Amino acid sequence: MSQPKGGFHERLQALSSRQQQAFMAALCERMLPNYTLYAQMTGEGNPAGLRVVLDLVWEQLAVREARIDFERQAEKLAELEPPADDDSFGIRRAVEVVVALTSLLDTLRGESADAVLEVSRISKGGVRAYIELTEGEEEASKLAKLVREHPLMADENDFQDAVLEAVEGELDRDALKALRQLGRNGGVSNLGLTLD
Repeated sequence: MSQPKGGFHERLQALSSRQQQAFMAALCERMLPNYTLYAQMTGEGNPAGLRVVLDLVWEQLAVREARIDFERQAEKLAELEPPADDDSFGIRRAVEVVVALTSLLDTLRGESADAVLEVSRISKGGVRAYIELTEGEEEASKLAKLVREHPLMADENDFQDAVLEAVEGELDRDALKALRQLGRNGGVSNLGLTLD
C-alpha cells in the first residue's frame, strides 16, 4: 500500500464525510467508558442512552439507506450532558464524550465541516488533562515535554493513526465492524481507564 500523502490533519480533512464520520465514531467509542465511569461514580447520567445514539451512528454508516432522525438524537444527547456547574475532572471527561458525539451528529445533520478535527482534539485534550492531573504540576515547558512523551499520549496518537489508516480504506460492513471493535479498544478508554 502506498504511503498516504500529507500530515495527519491534512489526511483527516481529505476524507469523505462518511470516512470522517467513521473516524469520529471510533474515537467516541473509545471515549465512552469515561462517561460510564462518571455515571458510576456520581449516580448521574445515562450511559445506555449514549450507547443507543452511538449505535444508531454505526447503523447509519453501515446501512446508507437507514432513515434515522439525528435531530431527535441530538435532543436526547443534550439531555444526557452532565451539569455545567460541576468542574470536577470526571465530569469534564464525561462532557467531552457528549461534545464529541454531538459534533459527530452535527455532521450527520449536514453541519460542522471541522468536526473531525474537533473530535480528534477533544480526545487528545482529555488525555493531556489526565496526564497533567496524574503527573502533578510542573513548569510549562517540562509539562509539555512530559505530555508529548507520555505512554498514554503515544497510545492516543497511535490509536488515532490506526483509525485514520482504517477509514482511508474501503468502508464495507466488515471494515466498519473491525473499526468499531478497534474503537472499543477492549473496554479501555483513551485515558487508559477500564470499567469494573
